[in-house]
Amino acid sequence: MNKKVLIVDDEKAIVDILEYNLKKEGYATVRAHDGKEGLRMAREENPDLILLDVMLPYMDGFTVCGTLRGEGRNVPIIMITAREEETDKVFGLENGADDYITKPFSMRELLARVKANMRRTLPEPTPGAEDKSIRIRELVIDPERHSVSKNGVELDLTQREYELVHFLSRNPGKIISRQELLTEVWQYDYYGDLRTVDVTVRRLREKLEDNPAEPVYVLTKRGVGYYFAD
Repeated sequence: MNKKVLIVDDEKAIVDILEYNLKKEGYATVRAHDGKEGLRMAREENPDLILLDVMLPYMDGFTVCGTLRGEGRNVPIIMITAREEETDKVFGLENGADDYITKPFSMRELLARVKANMRRTLPEPTPGAEDKSIRIRELVIDPERHSVSKNGVELDLTQREYELVHFLSRNPGKIISRQELLTEVWQYDYYGDLRTVDVTVRRLREKLEDNPAEPVYVLTKRGVGYYFAD
């Protein structure tokens, strides 16, 4: 079955172009033209990824994204904005977006970001297979299920948050630069926009740590990068 992309944008011409190019790449598409309709479609259609404009009638994209995350829906979300302000980008990421792209954008760049952010198909656990889980104190990171548990309780992580903690935990004690994390976890260049890593780490700590202000798992080496406590 083809992966499904929900496009939420009030500019019909943009939606038409996105639909055309996504279908050429083999994706199925559904569309909505305002925030309330987009929220309803996200709930009903269960898409594999959402392209979500910020400026929408009835309900803005930030609110749609935050509402979906509040409901525990971890579908990858790429925010689309015509504004360049850093605060808009950070606000979208803090509301749970996985990525953002600024209008005008090239279709090649957008398709690359869709591919990089698309939820991976989770493999079915193989009966009797070797347990490849990573256990660090109260945490169990299970690459078979793409899940992280703490004290036996599964954490509600987005796909990007899971990939970040999985990558860091596989390299305990190794300080990894933000640029390397962008390459290894996000899988493409962000043209120097390193705040994406910082915001995602902050979100991850809020779910992972007992006290996010004093983390014991995901640690910072000031001016260098991040590392996972060994």
